[in-house]
Amino acid sequence: MTGTATTGARGLSPLDIIDRSAVRELFDSVRPELVVNAAYRANSWTICADGAANVALAAAHTGARLVHISSDALHAGRPTPYLDADPPTPIFMYGAAKAAAETAVAAITPAATIVRTSLIIGDERSKQITMALELAAGSRQGALFTDEIRCPVAVQDLAAAILELAAAGYPGLINVAGPEAMSRADLGRLAAARYGVDPALIPTCRTAEAGLGPRPADVRLNSAHAAALLKTHLRPASEVVAA
Repeated sequence: MTGTATTGARGLSPLDIIDRSAVRELFDSVRPELVVNAAYRANSWTICADGAANVALAAAHTGARLVHISSDALHAGRPTPYLDADPPTPIFMYGAAKAAAETAVAAITPAATIVRTSLIIGDERSKQITMALELAAGSRQGALFTDEIRCPVAVQDLAAAILELAAAGYPGLINVAGPEAMSRADLGRLAAARYGVDPALIPTCRTAEAGLGPRPADVRLNSAHAAALLKTHLRPASEVVAA
């Protein structure tokens, strides 16, 4: 995968994260003080897991501070919220790849911050909002799940939290997600209403009806530690979407 690396010295630069030599070369050239690895592709083990290891190795070599962005998808789902240090219990490939990435990052760069987050939301350009609007317009096939629960977080809140954690040198795992749990379907309906679209136009179903195989259902991240630690206010999804 050719992705994009943003650096203060070069701006946007193409980078194949699964090419260990290319990652090392970029780090050697730029000598970054802080690296935030948010690269992922849900159907690629090499990008999520191997790529994360390559970034961690390069960060360790150059002495860069590393913040690795992980996902709630590494949990299987349960009625009670997951705490920061709860071990992964993946039930599908993407979750397993994110769990493997965490293991690699923690082993290679023990001082790294590993941020577990949830659905990332923003304006109409963000993936979750775009998906809802396209489904409502009929320009996209599929449906939003009524029984897949997450804790959506505003992209601005997540970015601010990442910078705070990096500046503080926070080591290890921490949940950074919104305080409000809701289904993907309810999030989509909120987005539709925000942009003047009838929420009833969004097709919905249960996960079992989609025929996609095992998926984490009720995954709520307890971000109380982050909320108490950070100056950044982690806003509820309903507030973010309505803004």
